[in-house]
Amino acid sequence: MKKKRVLVWLSWWVDSAVTAYLLQKEGYEVCAWFMKNYISEEENCPTKEDRDEAIKVASFLGIKTFIIFDFREEYNKKVVDYIYDGYKSWITPNPDILCNSEIKFKLFLEKAMELWFDYIATGHYARIEETGLQYRLLKWIDETKDQSYFLSWLNQFQLSKSLFPIWWIKKTEVRKIAEEIWLPNAKRKDSQWICFVWKVDMHKFLEKKIPTEIGNIVDTSGHILGQHKWAWYYTIGQRKWIEIWWWPALFVIKKDVEKNEIIVWNENELELYSNSLTASKWHWIWDKLSFPIEWSVKVRYRQSDQEVEMFDLWNDRIEAKFKEAQRAITSGQTIALYIWDMLVGSWTID
Repeated sequence: MKKKRVLVWLSWWVDSAVTAYLLQKEGYEVCAWFMKNYISEEENCPTKEDRDEAIKVASFLGIKTFIIFDFREEYNKKVVDYIYDGYKSWITPNPDILCNSEIKFKLFLEKAMELWFDYIATGHYARIEETGLQYRLLKWIDETKDQSYFLSWLNQFQLSKSLFPIWWIKKTEVRKIAEEIWLPNAKRKDSQWICFVWKVDMHKFLEKKIPTEIGNIVDTSGHILGQHKWAWYYTIGQRKWIEIWWWPALFVIKKDVEKNEIIVWNENELELYSNSLTASKWHWIWDKLSFPIEWSVKVRYRQSDQEVEMFDLWNDRIEAKFKEAQRAITSGQTIALYIWDMLVGSWTID
């Protein structure tokens, strides 16, 4: 029987390398691909370094076909412009979710199908399960690292053509496998930055197209504590970039658009918490459910499941009322709906 052909997204990260290795063991014909999405000589951009290391990993695993796709133009239009437009509109965009749905699992998937591959594969920590004629997106076995939230905009076709081979292995075991077979990237740390531009300084990145304007940092009583470069750099609940040395940890409570001010106080400030939100731009992965809905949601990555009751408003907008008040609900982020461990739908928080 002819082997199934799989095109694996191979980066310098250990997850994708172990993904390729496991697929080889399962008998797939494995080829590798790398996406050139963002290159900047002005910033600490790791694209070239990552490409070279990915080639080393492919060579180590004996993968003979290594394809480089240049998606810089599409990435700039779909992801980079989305980031700038989001901050200009005083919301906090989520480029990782958009990058997955529009670049990795759409643009790249289309290219893979054109090249007659049966599947694409990535090192995401999530599960795909076929049930009859539908596909379910499920949480990973280790919820502390589960990445299903970042995949919440995928559709049935994308799930049907995708493989997540490390769905059954905990992170410690992934590292162990990498070390046992002497993968060259076995000890590399995980990325914590924007999709494909993980080392770029966010301030410098935004200042390219958003001019700075000095504003005040004030407490909840209106007292000026310091200054910032521009309020739209900040998100609700943020601590980073608030440098007021004589104060303990301060967090962004809210932003005043007209005054270009950010209001800060300690983490227990009641204004930082809310019992409800509204959201729009619905996306159903599974069958659309009837409202009202009583299940659980996440409003950010790595958040534990939160009990919620959701109501249908109008024009595909919903209202979510939480059993417990939620910290730092942020406009522009995604609220993902789960039934037990299955992600069924998502909306953009208004």
